Amino acid sequence: LWAKVLTKDESSEGDAATEKESQRRQLIDQVVEWALPESTSADEVSCTVKAFMAADLPGELITLLERIILQGSDFSDNKNLQNLLILTAIRADHSRVASYIDQLDNFDAKDIALICVSESHMLYEEAYSIYNKFAKPEFSTDKEEQVEMQVLAIGVLVDFMKDLDRAKGYANQVDEKPVWSKLGKAQLDEKMAAEAITSFINAEDASEYVTVCAEANEAEIYAELIPFLKMARKNLQENLLDTELIYAYAKTNNLTDLEVFVNGPNVANIQSIGDRCFSEGLYNAAKILFKNINNNSKLALCHIHLEEYREAVSAATQANNVSTWKQVCFACLRAGEFRLAATCGLEVIKYPDHVDEVVTYYSDLGHFDHLVSLFEQGLGLEDAHIGIFTELGILYTKHVPEKVMEHCKVFFSKLNVSKLVRSCERARLWKPAVYLYMADKQFDNAVKVMSEHATSFDNDLFLDSIVKVRNAEIMYKAVNFYLTMHPMLFTRLMEVLEDLVDHSRVVSQLRRTGDWALQIGQEYMKAVQKANLSAVNEALNELYIEDEDYESLRKSIDKFKNFNMIALASKLATHELLEFRRISAYVYRCNKKWSQSIELSKNDRMWKDCIDTANESADAEIIENLLRFFCETSEKECFCAALYTCFAHVRPDIALELGWLNGYHHFIMPFLIQNMRQTADRLEALEERTKPPKEEENQDSIAQTYSSLQGFGTGMLMLENGGGMGGMMPPPQMGQGGIDMSGFVPAQGMPNPGMMP
Repeated sequence: LWAKVLTKDESSEGDAATEKESQRRQLIDQVVEWALPESTSADEVSCTVKAFMAADLPGELITLLERIILQGSDFSDNKNLQNLLILTAIRADHSRVASYIDQLDNFDAKDIALICVSESHMLYEEAYSIYNKFAKPEFSTDKEEQVEMQVLAIGVLVDFMKDLDRAKGYANQVDEKPVWSKLGKAQLDEKMAAEAITSFINAEDASEYVTVCAEANEAEIYAELIPFLKMARKNLQENLLDTELIYAYAKTNNLTDLEVFVNGPNVANIQSIGDRCFSEGLYNAAKILFKNINNNSKLALCHIHLEEYREAVSAATQANNVSTWKQVCFACLRAGEFRLAATCGLEVIKYPDHVDEVVTYYSDLGHFDHLVSLFEQGLGLEDAHIGIFTELGILYTKHVPEKVMEHCKVFFSKLNVSKLVRSCERARLWKPAVYLYMADKQFDNAVKVMSEHATSFDNDLFLDSIVKVRNAEIMYKAVNFYLTMHPMLFTRLMEVLEDLVDHSRVVSQLRRTGDWALQIGQEYMKAVQKANLSAVNEALNELYIEDEDYESLRKSIDKFKNFNMIALASKLATHELLEFRRISAYVYRCNKKWSQSIELSKNDRMWKDCIDTANESADAEIIENLLRFFCETSEKECFCAALYTCFAHVRPDIALELGWLNGYHHFIMPFLIQNMRQTADRLEALEERTKPPKEEENQDSIAQTYSSLQGFGTGMLMLENGGGMGGMMPPPQMGQGGIDMSGFVPAQGMPNPGMMP
C-alpha cells in the first residue's frame, strides 16, 4: 500500500498525473507532519521509514527522521534511526551532517566516521568531529577506547586532511603517546624529520628508529637526533642505535660524550662508524673510535690529517704494516718532517714492491738529497734486499755520479746489474757501465760501450774483454776501432786476438782502411805469417817492396810461397832497383818460368843468375840458347862457366861447334876433357859388365872395380853450382888422381863480367 502511495506514477499523463502527484504530496506531508511523529508503534515507524527508503525519498526521509528524533518522541534515542538520519544526510545533504553529529549522541561513531572518510563522500571534517566527540570522557569511560578514538581523530587529520599543523595542535591538546606516535609517523612520511623526532620522543616510541635515523641523516639534524637515540636505547639494544648515536656525537663534535659512550657498554659497529667519520673528515672523532678498537693503521691516518706526525709514527709502529708506514712517510715528507719521514721510509723500503713508489714520491717533491740519505741508511738494515742497493746506485747515477763506481765495486754482488747499467747509460756514466758489464760477464756489451764512448776506454780492460766476447763479429769491429781511434795500440790488440780471428779478414780490413793501416799492422802480419796465408804473405810482400827491403822480401818468398808469385814477379820485373828485378827473376825460376827469368837476368847482365836458372831448368834448348847468347856477346868467361855449370845437360857437339865457330878452343877444352873421361869410364864399366866371368879368386878385384866406378872415382871432374860465383873452382891437385885443369883458370886480373860478387 505504502509503495503504491509513495511511489510516483509514471504512467499517468496530463491533468490526471498532476492531480495524483498533488494527492501524493499531501499524503507525504501529513505522514511527516502529523501521523508518524505522534505514533508510538515501532512497527509503524519502521514500516514508514522503509517505505520512504524504498521510494527513494531522501529529503522527505530526512524531514521525517528529524521530526521523530530531534522534536522529541519515543524514538528520539533510537540508534538505528540516528544512524539512518546521519547516513541519509551523508548521501543526500552533506551540509546537515555536521549539525546532526553535534546534536546526536547515540549512533555508531566508528562506522559512521569510516563512511564519512570514504572516497565516495570525503567528509573528513565530519569524521574528525565524530572521533573527537566520542573521545571525550562523557562519551567513553574506557581510557583505551578514548585513546583509540583520539588516534583515529588525528589519523583523519594526517591521513586524509594532511593538516599536520592542526594535528600537532591536537596532539599537544590530548598529549597521549599513541597520538604523538601517529603524528610522528605522519611527519616522517612528509619528510619532517625534526618534528617527527620530537613527536616520537613525546610518544616514547622507538619503533620507527630505522626510518628516523635515515631521515635525520638525510636532513643532517644530528643534535635533534641524539635525544631520540638516547630514549630509544632505554628500551632497545640495537647496533644501529648505538652506531647512529656515536655518529651524531661525532657530527655535533661532542667528543667528551662520544668518548664516554664508546668506553662504556655498547653494541655499536665502531669500525664502520669510524670509517664513516674518517671519510667525512671527522678526524678527532675517528681518532677516538680507532683508538678504542686498536685500529692503529687508521689511527695513524687520523693523526696525519690532524698534523700530529709524531703520534702518527707511533701509531704506525704499533700497526706495523707497509701501507700505513708508506702513508705516514709521505705525509711527513709533505709536511717537511724529514727525520720522521726517514724513519717510516726505512720500514717501507724493506719491501721491494714499494721501493719505486718511495723513490717517485721523494723525486716528485724534489727532495733528492733526503732520498739518497734514506737509501744510504737502508744499506744498514738487517733485511736489506737487492732492490735497496740497486736503487741507491740508480740515485747515485742521477744525483751523486762520483760515488757510482765505488758503489758498484763494493756492492756488485747485491746489485741488479741490468737495471743499474741502464741507469748508468742514461746518465752517460760509461766507465761504471763498463765495469758492471765486465763483472757480470757481459763482455760483448762492455766492448761495445768502450768502442762507442771514448771516455770509457781503457786498453787493459778492452783487451781483457775482447778475448771473452761471444760474438766474433765484435772482434773485427774492435780491429776497426783500434785502427781509427788507437792505432798505436793495434799491435797489442792483435797479439791477444792472434788465435781468435781470421787473419785474412783482418788483412782485408787493413787494406780497406788504407796503406797506413797496413804499415801499422806489419808487426802483426809478421807474427802470423807462420800460418802461410795468402792474404798475409801478399800484404807483407807489398810492404817490403814499398819499404825497398829486398832482403826481407827474399826471405819471405823463400819461407812462405802461398801467394800469387807470377803477379809478384810481373810487378817486380820493372822495378827500378836491381835487387828487386833479381827477385822477380828468382820468382820466375821458382815457378819454372825459365825463359822469363833468364831474360830478366840478361837485361840486368846477371850472368850467374842466367847460368843457374838454365842449369836448374835442365832444358838443353834453353842452355844452348844461353851459350849462343854468350858467344854472340863475346862473354868468353861466362860461356866457359856455363859449360862448367851445365855440364850434365850440354851436348858435346854443341860445345865443340860453338867453340870452333867462335875460337873458344881453350874455353871448351875442360868440358871436352871431362866429357871424354866420363865416356871412357862408362865404356870401361860397360866392358866390365859384359865380359865373361873369371875365376873365383878374381871376384874381390872385380867387386873393387865396380865400387870404384860408383861416381867415377875420385878422378872425376867436379863441376858444381856451389861455392859462389866469385871465380872458377880451383883445379884439383894432380896428386889425387884428378885432371889438371890449371891451364883453364883465368889469368890473374882477368875481368869476369856477370859473375856474382
